[in-house]
Amino acid sequence: MSRPESFAPGSPLLLLLLAACAALCRGAPMAGELRCHCLQTEAALIYPKRVAHVELIPEGPHCGVPEVIATTKHGKKVCLDPNVPWVQLIVTRILNSKSNKL
Repeated sequence: MSRPESFAPGSPLLLLLLAACAALCRGAPMAGELRCHCLQTEAALIYPKRVAHVELIPEGPHCGVPEVIATTKHGKKVCLDPNVPWVQLIVTRILNSKSNKL
């Protein structure tokens, strides 16, 4: 039985398929991360003096809910519940400060 020429050893198509399989097997993201960053959220109050940075990630194709990730001064990342009033206050202040800088 003869092989099709497109899959002959050393053919460009075969090499391309092997490279794609190798990338998928290693778990390399092909077009960015398409999943939520936060699997669990915290509702407990974190004192503002302990927070070094807050990241706002709007909902989109990667995740159906907006995400709020706070990084403490010790480097720990905490996902905050965006529906809790104190988190909403922080988000509003951040968005207002960004709009004032524009």
